[in-house]
Amino acid sequence: MVEEEVIRNRLKYLDEYISDLEEERHLTWEEFLTSKKTRRYVERTLQLAVECCLDIGHHIIAEERLREPADNKDVFSVLHEAGFLRRSDVARLRQMAGFRNIVVHDYTRLDPALVFGILKNGTTDLVDFSLDIKEATLGGKTG
Repeated sequence: MVEEEVIRNRLKYLDEYISDLEEERHLTWEEFLTSKKTRRYVERTLQLAVECCLDIGHHIIAEERLREPADNKDVFSVLHEAGFLRRSDVARLRQMAGFRNIVVHDYTRLDPALVFGILKNGTTDLVDFSLDIKEATLGGKTG
């Protein structure tokens, strides 16, 4: 059985990171490109948001004794197969896990255009993941 407090805690952080990212969505490409601090802030916040999703996924998979994922990308497939992700675009979440791997392990090839694109369009995927997990594990409640 999923420990609701673990899920609530991670969702609290995920929702905070989503909010932080949404505050930066107003940036133009030029503003984003010329501010190294902003780029790094967005990169790190995206990484932390994806880490939250993965932590939540690994917790659910372990507690529910679901099949072991082959890698971080597969975490989202396992959650989808088990009915935890209904509205989430699993393919895009898998891409986010790949993005996280680049930020962590291959940061020298991180493309600012990719980060900017995720900032402008990718928070919806994180919001959908959060909503799906809330519904599947907490009955939609967070408090």
